[in-house]
Amino acid sequence: MNTIPKVSIHGGHSGEFCHHAKDKLEDLIKAYVKKGFLWVGITEHIPPPNNQLRYPDEIEAGLDYQFLRQQFSKYMHQARSLQKKYQDDIQLFIGFESESYSGYISHVKSLIQEYQPDYVVGSVHHVDDINFDYSPEFYDKAVTHAGGIIPLYARYFDIQFEMIQQLSLRVIGHFDVIRIFDPQYRKHLEIPEIWQRIHRNLSQICSKQLILDFNLRSLLKGADEPYISRCILNAAQSMGISIVPGDDSHSIDTVGLNIETGIRLLQNAGINIYWQKPVS
Repeated sequence: MNTIPKVSIHGGHSGEFCHHAKDKLEDLIKAYVKKGFLWVGITEHIPPPNNQLRYPDEIEAGLDYQFLRQQFSKYMHQARSLQKKYQDDIQLFIGFESESYSGYISHVKSLIQEYQPDYVVGSVHHVDDINFDYSPEFYDKAVTHAGGIIPLYARYFDIQFEMIQQLSLRVIGHFDVIRIFDPQYRKHLEIPEIWQRIHRNLSQICSKQLILDFNLRSLLKGADEPYISRCILNAAQSMGISIVPGDDSHSIDTVGLNIETGIRLLQNAGINIYWQKPVS
């Protein structure tokens, strides 16, 4: 294990620039350095294009979209400064995490054009503008809106496919996070109409030579396996898709959390542990 480098393809959310995270960005970077990470992707959430598409906690805190846009600008500038400051200690890749709400394609493209990130993580947190992974209540709302759990899964993977096709992504974040509050997810993932979509999306990821985030945050929340689930991991491996661990840290105390577990799981599954970087 000691010879396998610790990396995170998807990490570095900080309380400085993300309302549902904690601690300062520089302190998170120091924690990665202290824990011996070889390289880390810093991937803050993008700001919403309007007040209607804010996260529930941002609405509750009274943070309007203009303030969040200013914070994001500060994030990109500070992250670039820290990238240079710590270049002798750790290799940092400065990026951001996309969203999937109304108008996201043009919104993300404009942010890429303005800020020129090292890379973008393509993540789906919303289905039909419902932030399904925020809480069980919001998940239930998304299920009801979709007309059932299977239609929700189908809609999720269709949005993900659209995102993969339309945006210049490098990494696909927590590929199957749609299972977050579904105790029967293993059965639902294997339903033919869902598995066909999963296979379609993985095929597109393979053809574009994108990277799958082996997201370990699910373990923190009590799940018994990371995103991606083992059946999807096996399918991705058979296609030769690059899979790289991501701690999806949201605080100093979650920097590198379960990274050894993630590396061991990937190693035991026969995954190539010569981690592909998000930027060549």
